[in-house]
Amino acid sequence: MELAKSFEPHAIEAHWYPEWEQRGYFRHSDDPAGPPYCIQLPPPNVTGTLHMGHAFQQTLMDTLIRYHRMRGFNTNWVAGTDHAGIATQIVVEGQLQAEGKTRHDLGREKFLERVWEWKQQSGSTITRQMRRLGASANWTYADTDGRHAGYFTMDAKMSRAVIEVFVRLHDEGLIYRGKRLVNWDPVLGTAVSDLEVDSEEEDGKIWEIRYPFEDGTGAVTVATTRPETMLGDVAVAVNPKDERYARLVGKQVLLPLTGRSIPVIADDYVDPEFGTGCVKITPAHDFNDYQIGQRHGLPQINVLALDARINDNAPAAYRGLDRFEARKRILEDLDTQGFLVSEKPYKLRVPRSGRTGVIVEPMLTDQWFVKMDALAKRGLEAVAAGEVQFFPDHWTTTYNHWLENIQDWCISRQLWWGHQIPCWYDDQGNTYVARSEAEAEAQAAATGYRG
Repeated sequence: MELAKSFEPHAIEAHWYPEWEQRGYFRHSDDPAGPPYCIQLPPPNVTGTLHMGHAFQQTLMDTLIRYHRMRGFNTNWVAGTDHAGIATQIVVEGQLQAEGKTRHDLGREKFLERVWEWKQQSGSTITRQMRRLGASANWTYADTDGRHAGYFTMDAKMSRAVIEVFVRLHDEGLIYRGKRLVNWDPVLGTAVSDLEVDSEEEDGKIWEIRYPFEDGTGAVTVATTRPETMLGDVAVAVNPKDERYARLVGKQVLLPLTGRSIPVIADDYVDPEFGTGCVKITPAHDFNDYQIGQRHGLPQINVLALDARINDNAPAAYRGLDRFEARKRILEDLDTQGFLVSEKPYKLRVPRSGRTGVIVEPMLTDQWFVKMDALAKRGLEAVAAGEVQFFPDHWTTTYNHWLENIQDWCISRQLWWGHQIPCWYDDQGNTYVARSEAEAEAQAAATGYRG
């Protein structure tokens, strides 16, 4: 037999990996003799193919699994793929766009059928790549189609678990529905997480605008990088230690272009060195302003629709305009009416959607949230007590900082693809969180509702 001049791994790998898998070498034992050792694979999104980062990550996991397996541990490397709600919907909508269609042309049911078809192609590529890498993962978790491909986060079994956990957490008061500011992508038409927002420094402008006192005794000059949101201003804020403006706190100013009267307030958040030291407060369109508004009991005036056009809460002259067209028109009107003091170049951090690249809007919408205080406390205590350990240890500091500063977690998205919130609504706006429609109907009937 003549040996090849160089090693050709393909034939050997193609033979031995299926052999190992068929003999069950990668499975865990239901009746273990050794101690358990389990790794949960962070599931790759079905939207793409594996890259070098995945290969590196999976090599480390595979090394640990094989090492512990050889030492007699009952190992279980749980593998699968993530349905990647936003990313997947973008990909399939892009395919439809190339065909001159939208998801609305198909309707929800047909669109979801199209997504499932695409998922089978993309998901199979990822699991095939993992097998080619030689990953000794436990593939015996069958997905919805009965193939040994690990789990998929939209499998029927997974969906049932999501619904069960949601209902339990809601019943315990840990999940609630509320109107709060969220990151809003006006192109996708959905809330997005902080991790899906990329903030980078860009060249922009800062404008100074005169806000006249209601009593006609003068004016304050306010600095802003977002003049289009001034239509929703509810206050002007200064720092309480800023002696320049101490005498102005409590006075009323007239909001240009609207004629509304708003107060001058004092808040420690205001940086006396920013602009003029006077800032506009728009709780419905800025996260920091929202917190200031909560502290001072200020109203929230939302002037942007979900497509980032000016809504009916603004003066008629600006309704229906895109936010950037509105900015241009507002600046022109401010200049014409003598309110625009200056326009200067300014470097600012601009939040853009990592999915679409558009500027994200802080938007006041009804969303579902997980209450994080109690959960974060338990997580911190578990690490402090040594019940959970990080390797390398320096990640403990990162973890602690994250949980010590965490906010309530927005878990709802305005998408067609993904887990649906198990909540039913009656025609009076009441909500019924339940495991099924029948259970929701029973809840409604118990309250006396007859719809």
